[in-house]
Amino acid sequence: MTIPAADRAVVRELAAQTAEIAALPVQEETKALWRALNGLKPVRPMVMIDQVCWNEMNVDDELTLRCEDGFCRGLEWRLRATLYQWRHMRADMVVEPWIDIPKAIRNTGFGLGVQEKTAVLDPSNSVVGHFYLDQLQTEADLEKIRMPEISHDEAATAQAEEQAHELFDGLLEVHMQGQCPVYAPMDLIVCWHGVEPLLYDMADRPEFVHAMIARLTQAQLSMLDQLEAQGLLGTRQQTIHCTGAWSDELPYDSPRPAAKNLWTYGMSQIFSTASPAMHDAFETPALIPWFERFGLGYYGCCEPLDLKLAMIRKYPHVRKVSMSPWVEVERGAREIGGDFVFSRKPSPAFLARDWNPAAVAADLQETVDACARHGCPCELILKDISTVLYQPQHLWEWNDLARRVVGA
Repeated sequence: MTIPAADRAVVRELAAQTAEIAALPVQEETKALWRALNGLKPVRPMVMIDQVCWNEMNVDDELTLRCEDGFCRGLEWRLRATLYQWRHMRADMVVEPWIDIPKAIRNTGFGLGVQEKTAVLDPSNSVVGHFYLDQLQTEADLEKIRMPEISHDEAATAQAEEQAHELFDGLLEVHMQGQCPVYAPMDLIVCWHGVEPLLYDMADRPEFVHAMIARLTQAQLSMLDQLEAQGLLGTRQQTIHCTGAWSDELPYDSPRPAAKNLWTYGMSQIFSTASPAMHDAFETPALIPWFERFGLGYYGCCEPLDLKLAMIRKYPHVRKVSMSPWVEVERGAREIGGDFVFSRKPSPAFLARDWNPAAVAADLQETVDACARHGCPCELILKDISTVLYQPQHLWEWNDLARRVVGA
């Protein structure tokens, strides 16, 4: 397929700007800081911003797309978003001198799609409310969870690689990227079973829930086996769950990628209200065989985990633990100590109400101080940003405040 000349010019101009940034010495300096943190020997706390409400970010047409071709538009968006973030809210991001192009990996899936009703507040925002319909009501329904079949469309991968070289040669290296799989069993099951049915079944039909998780875990591990056997796992991981993934303990590149060379992550956000014992009973049998396959792991997301560190310590190779806005910071830092990275998720709600920089700084300082008291490696990861009330400058200012708090 011929790439339109005008689209090629747009992409190459953005790629040239990206390459210039990637060549700056600060990129290697920042990667060294991430490697130190991920090795539990931090120089300082690190900061990242991710999962941004991009529909509210466009200032002076910085994010306005100009390409017509679909392949080019996707790459144009990625480059524009990278350049925008570097200019306005770079935190401790790293810009590498290559562009990831996903391999054409085909997956037949687990046999179930999502059936839901949604509630929309802002039509321009992809963040919506979900009400999932129950497709797993009986033991017989568990047969709907199928073993996935993985294959590689080599022709499609070759075509994408050829097009990418036409766009980026002489500016950015083209890196054909495989998959870096993660496993969040309960988050998947909620999408098929619904929130209330799952929570009731944990109390009323625990064996049914265990059977559900066991079948899904079998399917998930089958998927991993196939990806690994076919050489379709990823390399050169830059992030793991919105945080820097650079590490001295894992090879950054490999001609035959293996799970043991990668980060993975898991979570169970629906268990936010589950007791530590119930959380452990249902999820640990699924997560142990998954995490033991990988080199390093990140656990958690929005669920508060300051009371669940004993459970997380059972998971092999975990290096980072999410500390959501709903944890008691002091307790979390005390329980983690120097054993994991305290991956703090500051509340994005500060950006969805009257802007108060002093309150933001105090909130961030509380985490940094608590971690310092307990010898706890720390990162501040602002994510799940549903809205900034169409005031992107507040997010830019959050970036500046966070960097001052950590001494960047």
